[in-house]
Amino acid sequence: MAAARPKLSRNPALGLGHLLTLAILAFACEACEEVTLQVPTKLPAEKFVGRVNLKDCLKSANLIHLSDPDFQVLEDGSVYTTNAVVLSSGQRSFTIWLLNTDNQEEREISVHLEGPGEVLNERRHPENILRRAKRRWAPIPCSMMENSLGPFPLFLQQIQSDTAQNYTIYYSITGPGVDKEPRNLFYVERDTGNLYCTGRVDREQYESFELIASATTPDGYTPEYPLPLLIKIEDENDNYPIFTQPVYSFTVLENSPVGFSVGEVCATDKDEPGTMHTKLRYSILEQVPSPPTLFTMHPTTGVITTTSSQLDRELIDKYHLKIKVQDMDGQYFGLQTTATCIITIGDVNDNLPVFTRTSYVTSVEENTVNVEILRLTVQDKDLVNSPNWRANYTILKGNENGNFKIVTDPETNEGILCVVKALDYEERQQVTLQIGVANQAPYTREASLRSPMSTATVTVTVRNQDEGPECIPPTQTVRIPENVPIGTRHNGYRAYDPETRNSNGIRYRKLSDPRGWVTVNEDSGSISIFRTLDREAETVRNGIYNITVLALDADGRSCTGTLGIVLEDVNDNGPFIPKQTVVICKATMSSAEIVAVDPDEPVNGPPFDFSLESSDSEVRRMWRLTRINDTAARLSYQNDPSFGTYVVPIRVTDRLGLSSVTSLKVTVCDCITESDCRIRSGERTSYAEMRLGPWAILAILLGIALLFCILFTLVCSVSQATKQQKGLPDDLAQQNLIVSNTEAPGDDKAYPTNGFTTQTVGASGQAAFGTLGRGVKSGGQETMEMVKGGQQTLDTCRGAGYHHHTLDPCRGGHVEMDNFRYTYSEWHNFTQPRLGEKVKLCHEDDNQVLGQDYVLTYNYEGRGSAAGSVGCCSDQQEEDGLEFLDHLEPKFRTLAEVCAKR
Repeated sequence: MAAARPKLSRNPALGLGHLLTLAILAFACEACEEVTLQVPTKLPAEKFVGRVNLKDCLKSANLIHLSDPDFQVLEDGSVYTTNAVVLSSGQRSFTIWLLNTDNQEEREISVHLEGPGEVLNERRHPENILRRAKRRWAPIPCSMMENSLGPFPLFLQQIQSDTAQNYTIYYSITGPGVDKEPRNLFYVERDTGNLYCTGRVDREQYESFELIASATTPDGYTPEYPLPLLIKIEDENDNYPIFTQPVYSFTVLENSPVGFSVGEVCATDKDEPGTMHTKLRYSILEQVPSPPTLFTMHPTTGVITTTSSQLDRELIDKYHLKIKVQDMDGQYFGLQTTATCIITIGDVNDNLPVFTRTSYVTSVEENTVNVEILRLTVQDKDLVNSPNWRANYTILKGNENGNFKIVTDPETNEGILCVVKALDYEERQQVTLQIGVANQAPYTREASLRSPMSTATVTVTVRNQDEGPECIPPTQTVRIPENVPIGTRHNGYRAYDPETRNSNGIRYRKLSDPRGWVTVNEDSGSISIFRTLDREAETVRNGIYNITVLALDADGRSCTGTLGIVLEDVNDNGPFIPKQTVVICKATMSSAEIVAVDPDEPVNGPPFDFSLESSDSEVRRMWRLTRINDTAARLSYQNDPSFGTYVVPIRVTDRLGLSSVTSLKVTVCDCITESDCRIRSGERTSYAEMRLGPWAILAILLGIALLFCILFTLVCSVSQATKQQKGLPDDLAQQNLIVSNTEAPGDDKAYPTNGFTTQTVGASGQAAFGTLGRGVKSGGQETMEMVKGGQQTLDTCRGAGYHHHTLDPCRGGHVEMDNFRYTYSEWHNFTQPRLGEKVKLCHEDDNQVLGQDYVLTYNYEGRGSAAGSVGCCSDQQEEDGLEFLDHLEPKFRTLAEVCAKR
């Protein structure tokens, strides 16, 4: 609704015609709503009573009138008292008329005020009784004021069910405020259905309560569905609006136009949004300094803007505003809060720097450089140490030769005039400079139109000086081919006397010659080659070798110059491959790219020719070279080489035929990337490079010496024991030495031909037997073994050709092999398959159970041994004599003697 429309009938601007119209229409208008408000018995002035919905009744109303002057209604439907009101009878009513003067449409709203515990007299509005009768058990809107003063319990409303006409109904409620927090705030009388509140409620904490009302009979029957009951807490203007900041700080540039936005302030209010309680209005209470008023604030947005374009930082650089925010749309009874706003005036470049003097005079000696000769000062009203204040000095005229330079002192803002290029008294004795000054920041349009750049004149007098030789130009060059013969002479550096403009009387001295290649003639400055010149040396840069020469006159004054010897290239370096280690990851690549370089000039360099330099056919079979471009080739492997490092010699030849051979170390690696292979190689290299320290070597030597001592002690002990002929332990009393090549399985067992076959020579009873295991009888030696108990004897069954032997309980003796012998390989091929079958039967009884002894195999000890091999493949026999010990070899004689004595 527009603010220009009248709100109350008490407005003195209300015309007589409108009052007559209201009086006529009051009898014909239709009541669109009735509102009942629960209020205390006593209401102070300007007290919020409640809120009615005006727009639902008549949206286009532009005139509001109340029948009771003790009350007023705002545009949002908020009802306030204008005077103190006392409900003498516990109730009071008034009517609100809404009128649209354009189409003469009018509506009215009846407002009934009820004190605590009072019920509206329904006889005054019989039409409401019918409406209520139709809604005996339906959602009933209910509200109460927050922070109500009571008296408590405070009656809110009555809930009733139509079934109470037929049943005895008990009423109950549940929900927040009853059996949930805040507990016991509401209760209902069981028999009457009267709903009460027991205490004050803060809307900012609880905006509403949703209760569930139930109607039941004494026997538990529920004739009605549970009834949702909403109790809305009406807002009271009990919260002050609060600024978001106690102090606001804004900056606005000086000379800003009218209406320029300075900043925005903001405030919050905890009361109900969308009501007059939270409708805020901003204003400026005070400005310091006060005259004139330069700022204004928008009443609803809080935006501060300028009202004048005369903001001048050089006059006032800061303003303090006391600002206010008030709810109720700024009405006098609204709550208000104040805050401080500080507005800083920002500087703009509206003041030009001005020289304190318009002319300066100074002097400088000729041939002097990098000296300060004058300081110039300026004044600027802008902000100190800002770009608007800092000065930039410029030499406008008189510095065409670049002899002078002027810079700004950052501390004092002065202009420092310096000589950067020596002045020549013979050329000019006086120089006049015109210097201008400006700020770093650009000028505002007003400042640039107001005044031009400030300028000053500086007169510089040049003083004469006795000068020495001049090294002009400071760098001179001479071209010499590299590798010229030693002693070759060339022109050198030449200095001049500025007075005579010739070189007479000037002596020269070499100050710097990095490699000592040349000598300088003292009188003429010419140079002689002292050592061979090499263009590819490290001290040569871009083919130029620099030496420094000092020139002196007769009075000792000097100058220094540089002589650059331009070395002309000669093809004296063959191309080579700088990267001599190549890694080829076999999993991802089959070749590697190699690049050659030539220190000579390009005319003596690429294109290069690559070839394998090796007479080894294996290298040429494994590796292949393919040219990529003028300086690179591709090395690839062939025939799937194994992992490892290979040396591949490669010859690289330049365009003039000069070549060199580079031996590449090519690593074929099981990797994905080259870095993986390098890491592994690094680990192995690090391990391989470990060295033992001197203390570790000493410890090893001491350990070896200790082992020799122990070994020597054992040998001595064995020798002593042999001399004393100590007896064997008791558990060896029954052990005897037998011939290892007699099996002695018993009289009842005969072995087939493919078992243990031997050859005999002549008709003697002696035979040569193949030894069991890997032992061999050689040179009359026998393989012996120790067995417990009995002894083995041998009997030979003669036959033609081969003789088959069976073991017989007779004494065995020394057995020799005369002429025929098998070599070890023939014996092994012949006996190995047969021995396997016999070993399986060794030491088995009738039940095919293995014995406790096992066949042990010993290695063949070779021919010519003084003692044969010892094996263990015997069968237990009954005790027998020990006469066979007389035929033992020296190795077992001592042991046999001991056994015989036991």
